[in-house]
Amino acid sequence: MKPLNTGDPLRLGPYRILGVLGEGGMGKVYVGQDRDGRTAAVKVLHRHLADDPQLGQRFVREARMAQAVSGPGVARVLDAQTEGGRPWIATEFLSGPTLEEAVGAYGPLDENGVRALAAALAGALRDIHAVGLVHRDLKPANVVLTSAGPRIIDFGIARPEHGLTLTTTGQVPVTPGYGAPEQALGQRVGPAADVFSLGALLVYAASGQRAYEGSHVAAVQYEVVHGTPRMDRVPPALQQLIDPCLAKDPAYRPAPDAIAQAFAPPRGADRVWRAGPLAEDVRRRERALRELTTLPGTSAPGGIPRRRLLTALAVGGPVALAGAGGATWWFWRKNHSDLFDVPHAARTPTARLLSADRGDYVLGQTPAPLWTRPSALSSDTPAPLPVRDVLIVGDAKGGITAHSVVDGKPRWSAPEAMAIRRFVSLSDRLIAAVDGQGTLCTFVASTGAPKWTAPAEASYILAADAEAVYVVTGDGRLRSVSRSDAKIRWTTAPRTGLGTTGAARGVVAQGILAVATKAGDVLAVDTRTGRTVWMLRDQADDRPGIAVSGGTLFVSGSPYFTARGITDGKQRWRPDLRRADGTKVFWGPSTFHGPYVFVAALGAPLRFDIKDGKQSGWLYDLDQMCDPYSPLTVQGHGFWSVIVNATEGAVTVLNVADGPDSNSFTKDPNSTLNKTNWSFRIIKNPRNYWMTADANRVFIVDGDSLTALPVF
Repeated sequence: MKPLNTGDPLRLGPYRILGVLGEGGMGKVYVGQDRDGRTAAVKVLHRHLADDPQLGQRFVREARMAQAVSGPGVARVLDAQTEGGRPWIATEFLSGPTLEEAVGAYGPLDENGVRALAAALAGALRDIHAVGLVHRDLKPANVVLTSAGPRIIDFGIARPEHGLTLTTTGQVPVTPGYGAPEQALGQRVGPAADVFSLGALLVYAASGQRAYEGSHVAAVQYEVVHGTPRMDRVPPALQQLIDPCLAKDPAYRPAPDAIAQAFAPPRGADRVWRAGPLAEDVRRRERALRELTTLPGTSAPGGIPRRRLLTALAVGGPVALAGAGGATWWFWRKNHSDLFDVPHAARTPTARLLSADRGDYVLGQTPAPLWTRPSALSSDTPAPLPVRDVLIVGDAKGGITAHSVVDGKPRWSAPEAMAIRRFVSLSDRLIAAVDGQGTLCTFVASTGAPKWTAPAEASYILAADAEAVYVVTGDGRLRSVSRSDAKIRWTTAPRTGLGTTGAARGVVAQGILAVATKAGDVLAVDTRTGRTVWMLRDQADDRPGIAVSGGTLFVSGSPYFTARGITDGKQRWRPDLRRADGTKVFWGPSTFHGPYVFVAALGAPLRFDIKDGKQSGWLYDLDQMCDPYSPLTVQGHGFWSVIVNATEGAVTVLNVADGPDSNSFTKDPNSTLNKTNWSFRIIKNPRNYWMTADANRVFIVDGDSLTALPVF
């Protein structure tokens, strides 16, 4: 929010104008307060548009119709009129970030959060459509996440089904990538268009990336009309629910009631609005609004200007309450509380996909790496951790270092953090690590600025979720440290050894922390209490690999690969794969793409349906067998794996998007199905390498060298 400038109104109807919320092509939005102290978002047409009497009349008339929508999932229209030639609309003022801001700051919602969001927004659309209106511009920026749940805003553009569109010459009447195909083609728009927009919005909420992307508006609109949505980072269970919403034909899209029923969130799924960093953001904004609207003049007691309050309200910043013994005010405080006020996550600089058609590389030849940083890594570094615009690694000189994902240059370092004790991302805003004394330390991901610490007595970090960081203590116990106040929530001694040297690994989903131990056991504890929910012994000869997609936990190693429910540990399926000589099969790390899980076994990457374990063929070069320990990843249109021999290795890339049916499989060595697209022969340390990927870049650890590879 910004202070008022010259030319801004001081009053509109019953509303005293306090500040500027934002400005767009149609008008300007202010925060106003009426005589009873109630706040509203007041939208005013730009002066050059207000001169068009028909546009102004339609602006107010359609807002009057929107007043009929009174469901709990919308920002109610309070009033609308023309005053002094300037039409305005007043709607409820909602304290909270938009969905776009929340995902950008805290990362995608988990599966239950997406279900709760979908059910709430479907109910809101039902209420909108029931009075004969179509929103026409449902997108993440038009959904506000409040303490009571998500609310749809911007009824300055909600219109009757047969109404005209309030746009000026040259404006696009819908946000590219969220408008339905019929909107992109300029055809008649009905309620089903809002359902398509909801589907695209849910893809963003679940994955942090748009369902339809392109280098310019026309390319995005083409993808909407002719392409398929990008849902590779959406949990498979959600993909099946979202996909019908994105049908090209409006007749095949489900009604809002059917969507609400299909997504049916479990009890407690609305915790996302009431707990964690997102809820704290909402509370800060609510406090800031209360302070702003209770000021008697232009500045706060003690001389704090209204401008500071407007800034705090805009970013959800800290605003202190008056103390009982007197009015003590502070804003950007240099005390303990300020340590928990962190900036939003940085924007992810997505790399451009290379194209042979554009001349980026020659077919049959492998392009050069994007960048390489030799002698950059310590020998004990964990896997590199991509976090938006930086890549976190263990530094060769000690501590951890963040390298720019764009050019590999060091951005910041934390010498006190011990890489061997591991590090995790906290909603892409902070990096949590452990120092030599066992203190849990956090740093702003993009800048390295130190934030809160906790005397956790930690030996190493296991995992983190929206509520806490989970560590193993120096005496082998499991401990949860709150992200909101750095206090210890619980400590427990599990019935299996966790080790004190980083031996265990953990993943979190659906309120369960699953831990794989060096002894081959898998333990699951309740993240709220630390209580053991289930435990399985001897799942592998060594520490199993674990990965989670939705509510399914995948456990890999020797001799089994199993899919289990993360909440109950029950086996859902297990492939029956055996060697001809009867010796054990080793299953490598698993990765996910769309509805499939990929895992390496018997020298080849295999593909299984996440839901039922049905195996389908996969494409690989018969002359280049996949390393059984190779991490696998899908990035861009490529499937990436590693082959090694005793002295060197290569990163191989197969096409999974533009090639033939990925169900195909052939043993014909001359078939194009078996040919790699690229092969980067860059690995010189075949016993000390790793691979991870993000934002159209693949990052390779090779001994002490760090390399970024391009993606097609």
